[in-house]
Amino acid sequence: MAARCQLTPILRRLARSTTEVSRQPLLRQSLSRHTVRHISTSRPRLFQPTAVSQKGELTSEKYPDIQRDSRFAQVTPEHVKFFKDVLGSESAVVDGVTSDAADDIAPFNSDWMNKYRGHCRLVLKPGTTEEVSKILKYCNDNMLAVVPQGGNTGLVGGSVPVFDEIVINMSRMNKIIEFDEVSGILVAEAGTILEVADQFLASKGYIFPLDLGAKGSCHIGGNLATNAGGLRLLRYGSLHGTTLGIEAVLADGTIVDDLCKLRKNNTGYDLKQLFIGAEGTIGIITKVSIQCPQRSAAQNVALFGIESYELAQQAFREAKGQLGEILSAFELMDEGSQQLVRDVTGNKSPLEEKYPFYCLIETSGSNAEHDAEKLQSFLEDVMEKGIVADGTLAENETQIRSLWTWREGITEALGHLGGVYKYDVSIPLKELYQMVEDVKARIDAAGLLGDTDEFPVRAVVGYGHMGDANLHLNVSTRRFDERVEKVLEPYVYEWIAERQGSISAEHGLGLMKKKYIGYSRNPTMVGLMKNIKNTFDPNGILNPYKYL
Repeated sequence: MAARCQLTPILRRLARSTTEVSRQPLLRQSLSRHTVRHISTSRPRLFQPTAVSQKGELTSEKYPDIQRDSRFAQVTPEHVKFFKDVLGSESAVVDGVTSDAADDIAPFNSDWMNKYRGHCRLVLKPGTTEEVSKILKYCNDNMLAVVPQGGNTGLVGGSVPVFDEIVINMSRMNKIIEFDEVSGILVAEAGTILEVADQFLASKGYIFPLDLGAKGSCHIGGNLATNAGGLRLLRYGSLHGTTLGIEAVLADGTIVDDLCKLRKNNTGYDLKQLFIGAEGTIGIITKVSIQCPQRSAAQNVALFGIESYELAQQAFREAKGQLGEILSAFELMDEGSQQLVRDVTGNKSPLEEKYPFYCLIETSGSNAEHDAEKLQSFLEDVMEKGIVADGTLAENETQIRSLWTWREGITEALGHLGGVYKYDVSIPLKELYQMVEDVKARIDAAGLLGDTDEFPVRAVVGYGHMGDANLHLNVSTRRFDERVEKVLEPYVYEWIAERQGSISAEHGLGLMKKKYIGYSRNPTMVGLMKNIKNTFDPNGILNPYKYL
């Protein structure tokens, strides 16, 4: 019983870096008096950025083996005039063909990591599905290649041009069309920002079944196009399950109206599934119908320090068994990732000691008293068993946000320290973290890892959605360096293939993983994908040069 006696003082330590701590024993408090959390934008601008030492080079220079398809025409002033006539508004066309608009076009030509950069000279912002249809029909007839683009928050270069493709940006199609407060079904345009949709749903007592650190910038159409998973896939499942219907436009301008609002519709092929995760290669999603769950009235968040990855796995198993129906997130972070957040923010950790691993657990339920009892029982049990070494619980909304920043702040911190090589992968849970250790050892053996500027790599860290066996492997660099990339690729993909994992858990394949699809898909599957691409887009104008 000694461990039980230690439990209360250990769990008193509450996010000292941002809020005052109540000294009342936590396990005797109501743990669910706070409201639902709202994540800040994907770029909360909490830190002063550190510039990457090398400006992103042109993608066409970085990948000289990719040649511009000679079938595609170049954009002319006549083409620009047609698009201006269709869209009607000057603000809907960013024209670098007949005028000098390089600065205005630059954000659409590059990804947010400054890793990929295209030559696009024309950006179109349609406001309706009919306008998308007219644009694509004209482009298909005139062999003009296009790149669909949402919030441009991807990691694999899938939403930016390689050469001079026209960018079709969906930001003007941002309306919430309808919401059924009985069924919880939301219909919205593809350019709706995820956080806007979630805040609208919060006012109705519902929640969007997807939560991302980039929610303040990403579009729900882009979420579908990349089959984003996010923080709560453990609770609500993937977009393949929660998407009821879509409206999309094919390369030839055909409008595919499959905006079903029924959970059961077994009439032939479920064609909407083809567009989810297709990265805009077979059509542009314009509207979506999503099944949204009711927002939980009671939420709890806890952060634990754990001595080993084996114990982290035990903690996850215990959480599933004891918290089952209310467990909404189980996130894993290593000490390296947390140290980077400390370095950038200057904040003090919620826990007094450092540990090799940290787990952030969130529960969501409808009965505060019931949930508190279950969480109390779980905490006592994992402490008595020696699974958890230390921990802290959030008492209110402010502290919930504070604890989540130690998970969601990792990406931001990495971005402000220099260049980052990111790999969002799925690996059988037993070997999930082994990849981080093996990659770190490989980079160190190559003489690329160190604490001074002569070494391009500053850290190799791992974190992610342990509940979904989804690892975010991040190699933090002082500068992008070809030597680092050669050490990483194809080694990372070979390592994953040997364990029958997936080289893309979220975010898709884009350009980054174009050459490596064979590590997760056999030739038969790749052949079928190409057949689908050729059927829907025979001229290949939609997002060319990417994974197919």
